[in-house]
Amino acid sequence: MTRRLLVTGGSGHLGSAVVRRAAAGGWSVTGTWHRIPTEAASERLDIRDLAEVRLLMGRIGPEVVIHTAAGRSDWRAIADGAAHVALAAAEQGVRLVHVSSDALFSGRDVYYDESAVPDPVYPYGAAKAAAETAVRAIAPAAVLARTSLIVGGGTGTHERLTHRLLGGAGGALFTDEIRTPVHVDDLAAALLELAGTGYAGVLNVSGADALSRYDLGVLVARRDGQDPARLPAGRLAGTGLSRPTDVRLRTDRAAALLRTRLRGAYEFLAAVQ
Repeated sequence: MTRRLLVTGGSGHLGSAVVRRAAAGGWSVTGTWHRIPTEAASERLDIRDLAEVRLLMGRIGPEVVIHTAAGRSDWRAIADGAAHVALAAAEQGVRLVHVSSDALFSGRDVYYDESAVPDPVYPYGAAKAAAETAVRAIAPAAVLARTSLIVGGGTGTHERLTHRLLGGAGGALFTDEIRTPVHVDDLAAALLELAGTGYAGVLNVSGADALSRYDLGVLVARRDGQDPARLPAGRLAGTGLSRPTDVRLRTDRAAALLRTRLRGAYEFLAAVQ
């Protein structure tokens, strides 16, 4: 029997990758959009509206929901929206895979495993931490997949920023802001794999290599045939910005649990993806 999957944020970079991979794998998949419909997302949904979430989930009748939707600067979408999706999923007995972020850490401890307690230093991280708290309270059987910078296909946020900077836009990529980037296809595969397991709780799902935002930009530029010497570099320290610094997610548990191999950026950006 074909399994039914709902992907919130199906019009986004990650959500659309999940939709495509799920459809190719035989799922009956529905993706949602909020502002702009796409080929991967056919149903409009405002996750800030609990009644709307309940109505759509009841109509679609999914067995699994993968929650990728989140507004970058919208607390209601990030925190309240996650709570609404978790509540509707719990009410209807639906398996939930919630996508979280390394943004909920400050970077003071550098290395973070699944037991690490959030200590956010900026609003987006605080909203993601609040989302995790809500999901864990409402749907304790859910997966909370903590990930990092998502790259791949040329449409990731960091890739688009890199190209804007190469084109002369103002700004810089920081050399002292460290992450563990993941390829969008690896992450999508891991989320779908988790959908079919009984795993509950936090799991770090990010890439194998730790590198700075600047070094990541250099790899993107080289992959795309651009001159990385044109990329402006800077340092987070001394800017007055409150942002996470060196955040490296430990992925030992994911490596032992998943068939999906989470490649590092030096590998997946070595050739055109």
